[in-house]
Amino acid sequence: QVQLVESGGGLVQPGGSLRLSCAASGSIFSINVMGWYRQAPGKQRELVATITSISTNYADSVKGRFTISRDNAKNTVYLQMNSLKPEDTAVYYCNAAVITQAPYRILEVWGQGTLVTVSS
Repeated sequence: QVQLVESGGGLVQPGGSLRLSCAASGSIFSINVMGWYRQAPGKQRELVATITSISTNYADSVKGRFTISRDNAKNTVYLQMNSLKPEDTAVYYCNAAVITQAPYRILEVWGQGTLVTVSS
């Protein structure tokens, strides 16, 4: 019983910024990794960024422009997106590998997605 809810998507002009949020809720003991993926129409879902307790990882296409962070107390992950480009247009999905409360289980959970459109 774990859910992820994304928010923060919208329409922005090239060069603009958005911040996405993803809050996890439910019977959570801990979260090993949280991340963001995106999918444009007709294309495969691709990794954008991930974060663990000690590291972050970014797709080459967003390095230097996007920053992933998290608030462990709130089980929330953020994606600060700066210098947005039209190619960033996609539905952005939150993902987490969650350890549930006892009896402990590992679950991979996806959010419902939030649309980001970058256009002038």
